[in-house]
Amino acid sequence: MPNPVPAPIFDVAFRDQLLSLLQWRRDVRHFRPDPIPPAILDNLLATATLAPSVGLSQPCRFVIVEDPARRAAIRASFTGCNAEALASQDDQHAPLYARLKLAGLDTAPCHLAAFAEPAPAQGHGLGRRTMPETTAYSAVMAIHTLWLAARAIGLGLGWVSILDPAAVAAALDVPAEWTFIGYLCLGYPRFDSDTPELEREGWETRRPGAAFVLRR
Repeated sequence: MPNPVPAPIFDVAFRDQLLSLLQWRRDVRHFRPDPIPPAILDNLLATATLAPSVGLSQPCRFVIVEDPARRAAIRASFTGCNAEALASQDDQHAPLYARLKLAGLDTAPCHLAAFAEPAPAQGHGLGRRTMPETTAYSAVMAIHTLWLAARAIGLGLGWVSILDPAAVAAALDVPAEWTFIGYLCLGYPRFDSDTPELEREGWETRRPGAAFVLRR
């Protein structure tokens, strides 16, 4: 047995702060141009490694995208995919979709692409024989951990998913076996809100947790 280490006491004030952090986490699309100090980005990426992962495999791979040509390729993929998505909307939703701002690619100072390595040597395959997709789930947990850590220091993150995964992988020249998870725009938000933008725009309304729970 390991030597026991006293666990910290997470008091009511801390729990209230944690709840506030969760409530104020937003999918940010509007950014100020201020750069993110390199040390802050390094700390955020280090914090992301604290996320749970299947078999302690840590399969998430972040690519910091700085090259203008590679960013332009990502932007082109988004433009094409977004046009296709707009064309697929019905008459009721198309006008609203057209005015939604769905990416902060042009203003976010920091771009991160998140991938999952589907069969990392780390973890020795534990926990994923019957559910290999758990490596992708683990990468999502790393993103969420980074997202909360960023919000806690006043940074906003926007997850861009309206992209062609193959085009992203090609633009960033990553190993062929990596699975694209999401493209992240990171920076200081132009404004803060306690309400998701999609809810403010009337696209959707968050429902309470009880709406998604079954008892058997």
